[in-house]
Amino acid sequence: MATIRYEGKEQAALITEAGLIPLAAVNEREGTDWETNLWDLLQAGRLDSLRDWYDQGGARRLAALPKLAEHEVTYGPLYRRPGKIIGIGMNYLAKAIELSGRPPEDEPVVFLKPDTSLIGPGEYIEWPAGIGEVTAEAELAIVIGRRCRSVGEEEALEYAAGYASSLDMTAKDIHARNPRFMQRAKSYDTFASLGASLVTPDEYEDLNTLEVVTRLNGEPMHRNTVERMIFSPSYLVSFLSKIMTLNPGDVILTGTPGSVVIAAGDMAECDIFKQVGLRNPVKADMEYKPL
Repeated sequence: MATIRYEGKEQAALITEAGLIPLAAVNEREGTDWETNLWDLLQAGRLDSLRDWYDQGGARRLAALPKLAEHEVTYGPLYRRPGKIIGIGMNYLAKAIELSGRPPEDEPVVFLKPDTSLIGPGEYIEWPAGIGEVTAEAELAIVIGRRCRSVGEEEALEYAAGYASSLDMTAKDIHARNPRFMQRAKSYDTFASLGASLVTPDEYEDLNTLEVVTRLNGEPMHRNTVERMIFSPSYLVSFLSKIMTLNPGDVILTGTPGSVVIAAGDMAECDIFKQVGLRNPVKADMEYKPL
């Protein structure tokens, strides 16, 4: 599924090989009453029902519906106001050593991103003057589908609605001054980008082999697979659920294989198999004033 901007609003659509079908068009054709944006669909707990309907004949009946080509729409983030955006730092060994000069601790590094930091595909990364270098990091995002509290690792991914692409930005100079400043360095407006597509777990035969790639201006700069994470997606959901209740629509950013320093005119990108491409330009009129 994806969130598209079409007919003046952001709405949910099904991605098919032939094109995009807004859920509103599905309702009109089939007489169904699916929520027409992803946030409401998750809050209603109806994503699994929609998938079952699609698998049990819905896909065949939709073949006759008109499809939208990609050039007819633009993409938005899955939704604009997640309940929580939870970041995980230093979740690949190389990244942990880059930031701290030593292997990671025994527990994940956790921080929160405000919803005011959220942007979507194609929207500008921008920031206030005077904060120095900024980095961008491609990350696999876990989208929670059901209320989740104190669950075990073996069942944790049953609570995932699916996966999305994301970019996490950091004011590098601020964080370098003092590790305690990480929350501030992560919290500026436009410092989190969430992709347009939600890929349900059944679409990935082996999540461990999924590759996450950080690109800069089209060039792959860092890449690694989920199996090389220090803390796996199932561990992270379980670990976090024992700290805080995870609700439908909450987003977990699982860490990056590597970051890139971005500058005015650059294009930062997260590349993950089956995901709609996530690309964000850097604000061209940014004032850069090193500390």
